[in-house]
Amino acid sequence: MNQEQPRKAPSQAVLTVQQVEQVSPDLIRITAGGDGFADYNDNLFTDKYAKVLFADPRHGLTPPYDLAQLRAEEPEKLPTRRTYTIRAADAEARQIVIDFVVHGDEGVAGPWARAARPGDTIVVSGAGGGYRPDAAAPWHLLIGDHTALPAISSAVEEMDAAAQGHVLLTVADPADRILPALPSGVSIRWTQNDDELLAALAELPWSEGTPGVFAHGERGTIKEVRALLKQREVPRESLSISAYWARGRAEDQFQAEKREPIGQIE
Repeated sequence: MNQEQPRKAPSQAVLTVQQVEQVSPDLIRITAGGDGFADYNDNLFTDKYAKVLFADPRHGLTPPYDLAQLRAEEPEKLPTRRTYTIRAADAEARQIVIDFVVHGDEGVAGPWARAARPGDTIVVSGAGGGYRPDAAAPWHLLIGDHTALPAISSAVEEMDAAAQGHVLLTVADPADRILPALPSGVSIRWTQNDDELLAALAELPWSEGTPGVFAHGERGTIKEVRALLKQREVPRESLSISAYWARGRAEDQFQAEKREPIGQIE
C-alpha cells in the first residue's frame, strides 16, 4: 500500500548582507551571500522569487528556523514571510540580489531593508518561478507595477537585440522608473496609476502573431488586464499572469486567498 510521503520542508539559505544600495527613493537593493548560498536553490526563470523570513528579534531565534516545531509549539514566534523577486543570483560569487520597495515605516520587509547594514543576516527560502521570455514569440508584452519591476528588468536583460514588443509599467514616482536598456524594437510606456495602465493596454497597437505575455501586479488590476487580453484572444498558454499583491490585504491574507475564487485569475 502506498503511503503519502511527508512533505519536505524548503531549505533555508542563511545569508550575510554584503551591500546595501539606495537605487531610487523607494527602492533599496540588498546584496547578500556567503556559505549559506549552498542552501539557495537557483533556477533560470527571470521571475524567480524567494520567501524572505523575518523573525522578531525579541524571540531570540537562531536561523535556520524549525518552522514545523514553531508552528506546533510556539506559533506566536513564527517568522513573518514575505515574497520577493530575486533580481540576480551569482553562483560563482555565491550571492543574490533582492530589490526591496519601501514605503516609509509600513510593513515588515521595507523597514528591515531601510535599516539593513553589511554584516546583518537575511534568511531566504527558494527560489520559485515560471517565466522566461520565449525567443520564439513574435513579440513580447510585459505589464506590471513597482512590484513587478525587478522581474521585468530581468526579462528585458534576457531578450536578444532583435526582440520586439512593449512594456507597460505603473510607477508613480519618475525617480523610481528605472529599467535596463531595452532592445530597439521594445517600447516602454510609464503610467502614473493602474487606470492609465489599463487605458494604455486597451489602446495598444496590436502586432501580428500572439505575444508572449508577462503580467503581474495588483490583483484587481491584473484581473482587468486578463479581461482585455481575452478580448484580444490571447490564449492562456501564452501568459504568465498572476497577482503579486492585493489592495487592502497583508501578504498572509493575500496568499491564503489565492486558493479561493477571489484570488484566481483565469
